[in-house]
Amino acid sequence: MRAPEFPRPPEYVRSDPSMWEAIFADPSIPLDRALTKQIIDDQRRLSRRFLYPIARVLSRLLIGIVMVIKRVVPRRWMSLGTMDRLCIWFLRRFVSPDAVELLIRHFVVETNLVNFIIHNTPAEMEPVTLRPTSLRELGDNAVVEHDVNVYDVLIALEHVRLERPEVINFGDLGIPPLDAERRLPRLLKLDIQTALCLMNIPFAMALTLEEFRRAVHSMRFDDSFMEILALITGDDTFKHWKMGGLSLWMDSNVDVPQQVYRHALVCEYAHAHLLKLAQGEYPRYTEVEFD
Repeated sequence: MRAPEFPRPPEYVRSDPSMWEAIFADPSIPLDRALTKQIIDDQRRLSRRFLYPIARVLSRLLIGIVMVIKRVVPRRWMSLGTMDRLCIWFLRRFVSPDAVELLIRHFVVETNLVNFIIHNTPAEMEPVTLRPTSLRELGDNAVVEHDVNVYDVLIALEHVRLERPEVINFGDLGIPPLDAERRLPRLLKLDIQTALCLMNIPFAMALTLEEFRRAVHSMRFDDSFMEILALITGDDTFKHWKMGGLSLWMDSNVDVPQQVYRHALVCEYAHAHLLKLAQGEYPRYTEVEFD
């Protein structure tokens, strides 16, 4: 029996749309258009297409081996200072300046979210001060500190009644100028996801098992943050970016670089929406031509 023949659409409905152009044009993305373009350009790097799949598998394999051995030899294999210096050297020589800037920016954005919660709740906690503006400032245990800040603010809310404040404090949401050391020549210009896969290896080696587990689990609190932000602002938009990552679900056997990347995007979305609530519109400051 011959397969049925369906009428072919007329020529005028045919199209050859660009995935990247559609993403860039997506009106639901609340980010500044220049930032959206920067993220898209990073995703379009050759390293993201050809090296990331290999780095992702290699990273998970090596991390698994490290975790197994650390159950027998539960100690640091390198100091946190050595890890910082190694990662900064790697970022300076092998990672694109745009990716480095996105990484530095994430620390500032997450600090802004933490401080927004502190300013708008009765949490007995001083605002956090982790706001690196340069690649050099990613040292001094910044990676560990930014995870700890998430735990500290949640613990500070333990005996606090959360409710929408009469007046919402939208201060401290600014992003200072960031120095990704663009003047330095790079041997490679890796995308941020490939870079995260490779940097996760010394990260796992430097942290104890419990510290690594704590760092991985901190990303499960993204949903908690979205709930808190929705309650403070009275805006359920934040809940749309939840993934059902229950904080009571303890599981560190995840694709850490992939989770870190999604975590950074969720923070950017939430931060942009807070700016919209403060200013009345999404912060699309810069008009950008998409190529």
